[in-house]
Amino acid sequence: MRRRITTGFITAGFALFFQGCAFDKEPEPMHVITKKIVKVESCTGNYHALNKKSGAYGRYQIMPRTARHYTKKLGIRYSEWKKPKNQDRIYRAILADNIFALKQKGYDINAFTVYGCHQQGANGFDKIMKNQGLTSNCYQKLRRNLPRQYRCASKEQLRKVWIEYWKRRMETI
Repeated sequence: MRRRITTGFITAGFALFFQGCAFDKEPEPMHVITKKIVKVESCTGNYHALNKKSGAYGRYQIMPRTARHYTKKLGIRYSEWKKPKNQDRIYRAILADNIFALKQKGYDINAFTVYGCHQQGANGFDKIMKNQGLTSNCYQKLRRNLPRQYRCASKEQLRKVWIEYWKRRMETI
């Protein structure tokens, strides 16, 4: 009797664990995705990293305008957003919003899609992936977020170059 109950629990446990899992590729855990984003954004995870060109700051390279929005949302004083614990809170809120947007639009959750949203915003990422509604500002952001050797791609190829570069980069980090 005891053996059947134990076997039943184990079988049920495996069924729950594998339910809905694709065996070809398991989803990346969120801590792995975050580690990859940090590696790209600040290399060493420095909470005081500053991009002098864009004004992005910290471990996750959060733009001040984005920080302003999330400090209001989270009840953090804007003057305190650069503190490490607040950067972490803001990043987690951005991450949650981006994942929600990706799921709403039918994207898989992986390092490429999450980072694409982090870099381009959820709507910008969606426009890039669907190749719809790309403005000249979108093309500038694509160019700016590529290594120098890829920035000379023609406007017709730029979107494809960006997608291929960041997919490959997020897989190899």
